[in-house]
Amino acid sequence: MLRKTLIGFAILLPMMGGLAACDDQGPAEEAGEALDEAGEDIGNAFDNSGPMEDAGEEIDDATGN
Repeated sequence: MLRKTLIGFAILLPMMGGLAACDDQGPAEEAGEALDEAGEDIGNAFDNSGPMEDAGEEIDDATGN
């Protein structure tokens, strides 16, 4: 569940940044990019694609979670 939340967060932030459509990068834009990168790094740190993770995902799918 945490992984799905982090992935959603990592996808949502760049989309929100695209809505601004600002050409010159100010301090807020740079801070937003730093947050995007931090979110991706966190998501990558929790990328456990071992057999237990696969089994847990199959259980989640079977139970509708």
